[in-house]
Formats: sequence, C-alpha cells, structure tokens
Amino acid sequence: MTDTVLVTGGAGFVGAHLVRRLGDAGHGVRVLDNFSTGNAAYLAGVPHRLVTGTLDDAEAVARALEGVDAVVHLAARAGIPDSIADPLGTLAANVTATVGLLDAARRRGISRFILASTNAAVGDHEPPLHEDLPAHPLSPYGASKLAGEAYVHAYAASFGMAATSLRFSNAYGEWSLHKKSVIAAWIRLALAGGHLTIYGDGGQTRDFVHAGDLAEGVIAVLHARPAVVAGEVFGLGTGVETSVATLARLIADAAGGGIEVRHEPARAGDVPRSVSRIDKATRTLAWRPSVDLAAGVQTTLAWFREALATPELAAVTPSAVSGSD
Repeated sequence: MTDTVLVTGGAGFVGAHLVRRLGDAGHGVRVLDNFSTGNAAYLAGVPHRLVTGTLDDAEAVARALEGVDAVVHLAARAGIPDSIADPLGTLAANVTATVGLLDAARRRGISRFILASTNAAVGDHEPPLHEDLPAHPLSPYGASKLAGEAYVHAYAASFGMAATSLRFSNAYGEWSLHKKSVIAAWIRLALAGGHLTIYGDGGQTRDFVHAGDLAEGVIAVLHARPAVVAGEVFGLGTGVETSVATLARLIADAAGGGIEVRHEPARAGDVPRSVSRIDKATRTLAWRPSVDLAAGVQTTLAWFREALATPELAAVTPSAVSGSD
C-alpha cells in the first residue's frame, strides 16, 4: 500500500473525486495542476499539498515528485475536435509530457504509475469494447492516449515499474461544472430552464460511469500487488448501455420535469453504440461500479444546483476556463 500519491490534474473533474477518496483511504496527497481546466475551488477544504505548474516545467515536476510513492497521471489535453485542429499540441501534451513524467518517476525510484486513458485509444469496434481488441484510433487524441499506454507498458517491461493504464468510459459526476460532456452540459441547460437537444433519434448508446467509481478503480490498482497490474490495461465503465434518449429523460426528471427535448439531424461521425466490458477489472482488482445512473444523475444535478449558487464555483464554467475539455 502506498503512502503519498501525486495526482496530476488533481484540481480537475476526476481529480477532485480521487483526491477526496485517497484522503479517505489514508493516503497523503500531492496535486500538480496549472488550473487550465480545473479550479482550486474544487479542492477547498480537502487535505492536499499543491504544486502549481505544468508538466513541461522540470522544476515543478521535481517538486511534485519529491517524497511521493505513486503517481496517478490524469492531466491531459482532451477532446477529439481539439486534437484534429491541433494534433501536434495534443502530441506534446499527451505523449511527450506523459513520457517525461514517467521517466522522472522512474529516475526517482517511484515504481507505481497509473495513466488515465480512454476508449478512444481503441477506436471504432463493435461493442462491447475490451482490452484485447486491436487498437485502431480514429483521432489524434485516441492515438496520443494509445501511445501513452504503449510507453506505460514499455516502462513496466524495461524497468520493472508497476505501471498501469486505465481506459475510462464516459465519466460524469460532481465537480464537473467546467465540462462540456453531455451530462454536465444538459444539467446546466436543465437548471437554466433551457431545452435538451438530441442529435438523431436518441437511440445511440454510451456507457456512463460515475467519477467516484473511477476513483475507486484507481485506488484498487494502487492497492493491488505490483505483479498483478504491471503493464496491464483495464477498462473501467459500467458494462451497461444507456441510450441518449433515456439519459435525457433521467436529467429532465431529476430537474423536476417540464424540460423540453428537441431532436436535430444526426451528426456525422457519432458512434452509434458504445459500452465497455469490465470483467477484467472485476476479476483482477475486485472492483465494480456501485453508482446507479439514475441515482448518480440526481446527486450530480443536486450538486450542480448548489454549486451554481456558490460564487467561487459558479465561475467555473466552459466560458470561464481555458483549455480543452
């Protein structure tokens, strides 16, 4: 069991969940963040040591790694459209910076390293998605995450590091005011009295997983024996397909009803179905998600309502932050 854990991007969405769960599990927590997307308000009152800086700042990285026992690398340049607009920027942020952090950890003798990856690394396959599928990324973002996974595996094989990659499904939950993902965007619209727009007939499906469950998956890897997780990739989702139409109804109901749902023509490039198999993580890590989507939407919406009434948090919106989602 590790003692002090560095979380890059710890002031972001999943990071805010993870920092809390690590503290509850008895770990010391250090956070490296440049607040390009997250916000210090997300960690208000939560025990942690903060290092402000970027991954290309060698001094900041050195301070962040000093005395830690494990690294959880959440910081990334996310977003498929952004990666298409600026593939070299995505390469620098998601590949060069990841390898630099991985090697800095190696040189300090830090053997535990977890990379937050994504199903975009796998590409478009007939669902369910799983770890043994051949990777065919369709975007520079997916390719950058696949490259990160490859380096994680190589460092495990070459240097004996307990380095692991976790492919997150569609995450949602509290501390996501700044996100542009569908649940966060629709909750903001519902609370503002707006309408929800579905592109297509709403039959397209996704695997929506609560960020708290993802945090528990990270902790399960940290607590696993090194030989069990070294060089491995685990998919973390729910294994449940939910249609976009069902999601719209859940959000409208949680907001108190009366929310109009409109349909627009389907968008080119939208994947019709997506769901992850999670049996490897369940079998190997004794991990399984615990948050039901309907209940998770209700608690997330309640948090949004309270957060939007708090000036420090209300400022954390897509229009008020820089960077990509």
